[in-house]
Amino acid sequence: MTAPNEKIENAASAPSGKPPEGKPEGKPPENKSEGKPPESKSEGKPEGKPPENKPPASSVVGDVLKGSDIQVGGKYIGWSANDDVRKKGGSGGLVTAVLAGALEKGLVDNVVVLKKSNQFEAVPVLTSDVKEVYASAGSMHMLISNPTKYLRQFENNARIAVAVKPCDARGIREQSKRNTIDLNQLFTIGLNCGGTIPPYKIRRVVESVYKLNPDDVHAEEIEKGQLILETADGAHHSQSIDELELEDNGRRENCRYCIVKIATNTDLACGNWGVLGDLSGKGTFIQVMTEKGAEFLRNAVDNGYAQVKAASDSASGARDKVNGIMLKMSAKTKETVFAPIAGDKLAAFRKEFENCIHCGACRSVCPPCACKDDAKCLAFNDPIDSYDISMFHMVRFTHLMDSCVSCGQCSDVCPADIPLARLFRRFANPIQDELNYVTGMDDQVPPFFALKLEEV
Repeated sequence: MTAPNEKIENAASAPSGKPPEGKPEGKPPENKSEGKPPESKSEGKPEGKPPENKPPASSVVGDVLKGSDIQVGGKYIGWSANDDVRKKGGSGGLVTAVLAGALEKGLVDNVVVLKKSNQFEAVPVLTSDVKEVYASAGSMHMLISNPTKYLRQFENNARIAVAVKPCDARGIREQSKRNTIDLNQLFTIGLNCGGTIPPYKIRRVVESVYKLNPDDVHAEEIEKGQLILETADGAHHSQSIDELELEDNGRRENCRYCIVKIATNTDLACGNWGVLGDLSGKGTFIQVMTEKGAEFLRNAVDNGYAQVKAASDSASGARDKVNGIMLKMSAKTKETVFAPIAGDKLAAFRKEFENCIHCGACRSVCPPCACKDDAKCLAFNDPIDSYDISMFHMVRFTHLMDSCVSCGQCSDVCPADIPLARLFRRFANPIQDELNYVTGMDDQVPPFFALKLEEV
């Protein structure tokens, strides 16, 4: 499944879905040197001290698990049991394996996949064909999709599985609160996300910074602060994301101050953070968030689509550490981007909106917005009014104060290049921070929905 934080791995070094010959199924190959110090090359010499460098921590503990071992709240490392899926998919192809298993075994009717036109661009497709699920495997950090709005068109008439970024999952939950998406009909796999880069920008960066032809890039990954591109000849090319962002060549601005990096608001929270040692790049860290998530993972394991082992404490700690670092970086960026406006605030906002053509694209793509043609932002607005800022935007400011999921879709589609996400967050940050409310992370009613007139 195409996704923001899955890795492309080398099939030759990927863990096999089959047990080694002569070994019991499910057990890792025997390591005869395990627990023994290195042999001395000089006979008769006393045994020396072990090397000073400790071996890398292991991601997993114990043997390969059965489906009945998987429980809500459990943390696991998993990978596809199919060699081809492990080769093409990200981080061992676990997400693709779970989606394919759910479709073939009838747990869902359809899967939303991203059909690639090239490494940087794709379109969402609803499919019941498992071949299309397998064909969609691989990482795409450059795609800005909007599954929330895409899912609404199906009106809950089918059981659908989809892999989503944290902000996507937040939008879906907000729509469920507005009774437009039925979570009972949806299975979500959340993908760790450090941020996305727009396709037009990465193509420019590939040419100007990497000195490569964008059409020669067939895989990409973000790892340890580096944006790594793999070309058709197998060569890897990397650049520091921090350095790219100094020249505005990196992630979208809203991604840089996002406060949710791990999608714990989904059924399965997956990603490569916390996968250590020999499994690095070859396995996916999985946290089971719901009973539905446990059911779908058990299905993949029991029917031979995936293998999982229990995640070690070291793996969980490493995942938490990466998440903590990402959140600290986001907090620092948030302080910079949302520094107090000096001087006349109204004049500053009026300047930002002076090129607005009132096309309504920002409203159309907004994940939390469930309004129809009778929306207040449309009803209260008249193009001939001479307000400093149109009522369309004023109503949307108040509407999104408790609902904005900080996805950045509004900025992405604005034909006038107005930094709408930043402007909306100017209103949303103070309210959400004061109420300690993180939009779309649970089923809590949005604060303004629960407000009664007598409380005003």
